[in-house]
Amino acid sequence: MLRTLIAVAEHDTFSAAADAVFISHAAVSQQMKALEAELGLQLFDRNRRPPELTPTGRAFVAKAREVVAAYDNLVPSVTEDGGLTGDLLLGTVPTALAGLIPLTVSNLKLRWTSLHIAVEPALTRQLMSATQRGTIDASVVTRPVVLPPGMEFAAIAEEKMVLLAAPGTLSDDPMHLLRTEPFIRFSRDAVVGQIIEHWLQSQGISVKETMELEGLEAISSMVLANLGVSIAPRRCVSAPVVLPVKRLSLGPDGPTRTLGLCWRADSPKKRVIEEVLSALREAVETGSFDPLRNVEKDKT
Repeated sequence: MLRTLIAVAEHDTFSAAADAVFISHAAVSQQMKALEAELGLQLFDRNRRPPELTPTGRAFVAKAREVVAAYDNLVPSVTEDGGLTGDLLLGTVPTALAGLIPLTVSNLKLRWTSLHIAVEPALTRQLMSATQRGTIDASVVTRPVVLPPGMEFAAIAEEKMVLLAAPGTLSDDPMHLLRTEPFIRFSRDAVVGQIIEHWLQSQGISVKETMELEGLEAISSMVLANLGVSIAPRRCVSAPVVLPVKRLSLGPDGPTRTLGLCWRADSPKKRVIEEVLSALREAVETGSFDPLRNVEKDKT
């Protein structure tokens, strides 16, 4: 019942909470009435449509989160492996999918064979929201300007932005190319896209935008086809296959983004998250993902 109550608080309606905890709308309503009767408290104002939490209900939800987190941490707190078993849902920005995340998850799989990690790609904004709600355990994101309350963030790497240009481009002057060539924009729905846009404005550069895309691979492919230039982060862990486009420095004042791991401060999976953070930083130190290396380790 406490988990259902928390789901209602996170999703605002009984129907959405029912989908989140995999029970019917009627079951959510029955559980909430039973919980109110057991506690002798009015948790919901049912004169409103949909029902809303009362001030007492909101205060009770905060305590319920603590109780559920403590319960979830009971077994990990007394086992030798520190809870490094079971499932972890790891969110990630798409730019980390080809290098950083495969290397990290591969290394974790070798060390903790009973730990299963699923990966959920999305943009930073969606990942932060899902992690704050608890539907994702932890996420690799671009550091937001403001960290939501109750969330932790640990930096993994600073990634400099570079100008991507086709191999046959005659000029290697990034400012000249930005002002004269068609521009393929990194999605402004992504935090990294906003960083790029702010930098362009600060430099007084007006680009001739031709398309706006989310994926680094898609952008690189368009650049390789000589359809324009783009600005994108230089990956902290290079992918096994890298398209042969020019990557030109934007100078010491060029834009950068901080990549890091975020999670709920009250997460019951802190021990696992600590291992994930350590593996992420180790991957950054390695700098490149060689899939054959871990295959050989696995054989031994």
